[in-house]
Amino acid sequence: MTAPDRDIRRLLDIMVRLRDPEAGCPWDVEQTFATIAPYTIEEAYEVADAIDRNDLGDLRDELGDLLLQVVFHARMAQEQGAFDFDDVVAAISDKMVRRHPHVFGDEAVADADAQTVAWEEHKRREREAAGAEDTSALAGISRGLPEWQRAVKLQKRAARVGFDWPGPAPVIAKLHEEIDEVRSEFDALSAGDPDARDRLEDEIGDLLFVAANLARHAGVDVGNALRRANGKFERRFRAMEALAEEEQRPLSTRSLEQQEAVWQRVKARERRPG
Repeated sequence: MTAPDRDIRRLLDIMVRLRDPEAGCPWDVEQTFATIAPYTIEEAYEVADAIDRNDLGDLRDELGDLLLQVVFHARMAQEQGAFDFDDVVAAISDKMVRRHPHVFGDEAVADADAQTVAWEEHKRREREAAGAEDTSALAGISRGLPEWQRAVKLQKRAARVGFDWPGPAPVIAKLHEEIDEVRSEFDALSAGDPDARDRLEDEIGDLLFVAANLARHAGVDVGNALRRANGKFERRFRAMEALAEEEQRPLSTRSLEQQEAVWQRVKARERRPG
């Protein structure tokens, strides 16, 4: 047995011990697919964060945490007699070979874009072969995805049959239209309209959907863009707190206008060379 094989088997054995009803860890024993799922999602985001920070040491650790999630789910399935870790590995290996006939077979693809189209066609044929009744162009898009990611996938699928704006200009115009509609519902809410809250949620959803579409037309990943915006806000806000502390006037004691002035000072520092 090679070293990687031994390491994988050791991890599988560790999970067996953790899940042992008699001698295992009480927390691990009581978990289910549903209770572990949020941790699986969280670990995937931790991987993305390590990549974003270009921290390869942390990436190694986070990939291990994500692998543990796969092992955890596989062990619970094995306990139910459904499948085990080896079945998971075999299934993904078979799928990769099947969906890459240009690598493992005689087919050819021109470029990465052509491969993406071919990949989706392979998935469509697999759904057909499995007897799936949903024949929509939108079939197979997981409802478990983060909603921003699902929005982009829905838009991409619709675009493949021609239902798409020709470029960013009309998307920007639509964005302005949605902002006007959101503003109108805020006015209705202020006027005491009892149905405005529900309509406002609907209109904000439309606004976010169009914003995701604009990112797609720009070739910008929505998740990365939002992650950068979050990072920028956190960096600047912490700098505001530090500046306020230096001046011995905490942010909480300042008016909104005064806080905004500190924000602008922090931004100016960022733009200053050196």
